[in-house]
Amino acid sequence: MAELVSEHGSALEKYLARKLDSPEDAAEVAQEAFLRLHRLEEPERLDNARAFLFQVATNLAVDQLRRRRLQFRLLKAERVLAEDSELNDTNASGVSPEQILGAREKLRAIYAAVDELPFKVKQAFLLHRRNGMSYNDIAREMAVSVSSVEKYILQALKHCRKRLATHYPADDGEGRGN
Repeated sequence: MAELVSEHGSALEKYLARKLDSPEDAAEVAQEAFLRLHRLEEPERLDNARAFLFQVATNLAVDQLRRRRLQFRLLKAERVLAEDSELNDTNASGVSPEQILGAREKLRAIYAAVDELPFKVKQAFLLHRRNGMSYNDIAREMAVSVSSVEKYILQALKHCRKRLATHYPADDGEGRGN
């Protein structure tokens, strides 16, 4: 295994960096590919360990790119919803007491949804949203991969959005669900 890492590790990371456009993600995906190779019952019996390694890494990179696209779409949708909402600044002049109450109700629903999350999902979500930490920093803090952090935050966003939809199935345009 050490021989495989020393012979192909650098080339694999360069290949993945071009595919993922991120040296950090490339290093993580390469590490995961080597781990998967290591977990095989008898890796020495592979006809072409290098080809297997690069194929596993390619598959992992494709998965990573899919997660990025999905996360980008969700974040974009979230941004559009925030821009369309009249509740962007409840301290702004012209905001009615009803709108403030509606915003507070939604905030309580969001807090309740976050409290329902599994511990690691909640931790990653709060570190990102409340503390403004990057995915890489969160991964180091939690001792997990960046890809796990992405999954946790995506899971949290989906859960919160689903909970809000159950509390506020149709927005009446005034920031309150009816």
